[in-house]
Amino acid sequence: MMKYPIGIQDFEKIRKEGYLYIDKTSLIYQMVNGGSYYFLSRPRRFGKSLLVSTLEAYFKGKKELFEGLAMQRLEKEWKVYPVLHLDLNSEDYKTAESLFAILNNQLVIWEQKYGSAQSETTVASRFMGIIRRACEKSGLRVVVLVDEYDKPLLQTLGNEDLQTAYRNTLKAFYGALKSCDRYIQFALLTGVTKFGRVSVFSDLNNLEDLSMDRRYVELCGISENEVRQYLDDAIDLLAAQVGKSKEECLLNLKQRYDGYHFSSNSIGMFNPFSVLNTLKKQQFGDYWFETGTPTFLVELLKKSHYILENLTREHVTSDVINSIDSLSDNPVPILYQSGYLTIKGYDERFRKYHLGFPNQEVEQGFVNFLAPYYTGMKPTKSAFYVENFVSDIENGDAEGFMKRLEAMFADNSYQIAGDEELYFQNAVYIIFKMLGFYVDVERPTSDGRIDVLIRTPQYIYIFELKVNQSADVALQQIEEKQYAAPFALEQRRLFKIGVNFSTKTRKISEWKIERE
Repeated sequence: MMKYPIGIQDFEKIRKEGYLYIDKTSLIYQMVNGGSYYFLSRPRRFGKSLLVSTLEAYFKGKKELFEGLAMQRLEKEWKVYPVLHLDLNSEDYKTAESLFAILNNQLVIWEQKYGSAQSETTVASRFMGIIRRACEKSGLRVVVLVDEYDKPLLQTLGNEDLQTAYRNTLKAFYGALKSCDRYIQFALLTGVTKFGRVSVFSDLNNLEDLSMDRRYVELCGISENEVRQYLDDAIDLLAAQVGKSKEECLLNLKQRYDGYHFSSNSIGMFNPFSVLNTLKKQQFGDYWFETGTPTFLVELLKKSHYILENLTREHVTSDVINSIDSLSDNPVPILYQSGYLTIKGYDERFRKYHLGFPNQEVEQGFVNFLAPYYTGMKPTKSAFYVENFVSDIENGDAEGFMKRLEAMFADNSYQIAGDEELYFQNAVYIIFKMLGFYVDVERPTSDGRIDVLIRTPQYIYIFELKVNQSADVALQQIEEKQYAAPFALEQRRLFKIGVNFSTKTRKISEWKIERE
């Protein structure tokens, strides 16, 4: 029976205890022999910590752990290097002292092994001293591995004072790597994000960024070929359990968990955490999302007055998505680097990336997560709301649907995200997006297009939404623009619905329905 390494990030434990390991060692060998200083950003739960652990075992010369893997064939020397492994993932960075405490603790451990000097009084100078002495003591240059380098910065987004303090500390600390170049064999820093401008890397300009390097797209995550190679029998079991064919299960896995693109025109990668959980539990679920979404993302969206419809319409340059400016309100870079958006296409002429949701799990999970912040839906009742809305739509109860929508806006007592018009726009986007997971909903919004179109086997609904106008004006636009014309030969019953929202009352002030 296959053992799935869910929550296990230690390469040695995985190999010794017979857990599944998807062999990435040929890429690791290529990376190790192709350069010295690297940076890699990937979303959470994507295998970064396992990559770091694998590198640690490799550089410590633990040849026996690589038996049967590509590395066994490729590596001939198996030298034992001194490895300095720093993991910043486990600490809670709430005060200025938090970062110093974890750095100091790790430095003390290294100093006990490699010695210290009285003149070394800062974390940066102590780190440099440790690197130098480790090299001199072992006779080999040092390997430095930093896992989740950006955790202190991510946890303090929005707190400018802590951001500045942490940035200054980390800038000097990581700058030690450049100062100690002659003592270093290899260095890798991983994280979710890449901070730019006033960056912690501004003194470390010799890092090769692999985050959007097509050669290393498969370094973390699972490719479709790897799914078929390593998980074929497990998918057979899943298919039998859920009553689907193997190809249907593969398609479901692809739709739900695949679709992460880290370079233009590259293959998509599966989220390993969700895939392995699905196969272990023999049940499809929103596993990545269940591990938590940072609330700072919502705060960033609200602070920037972001129009949620743009989530799937962003066209940005590599400069935008490849670097986060901690002083900027733009949420797009962090949404991309955190895995909520991914590359969907690339415009060669203007050198711009088209972004969108990678898959169903992320799209549905993120929309559901945002619902309480932008609508009147309480987190525990959102499914109840959606079920009733869908029931109204599928039963042709347009009045029931509108009364329910009207009541939702009337009952809101939460802080509005942005001005009143933007609030209405974002709330409507969330509501109809959630309905779209169960019925056919389209919401094109360019000039002259239907605001919202909903289709079920028996009914068609055309919505026109106005702000500070009237329901009659909305219905008049449906007529003048002939929005119903494409459905003239349809047997399905058609509803035209005009809706007006008042920014003064922050409610739906009027709605009217015409039937054909």
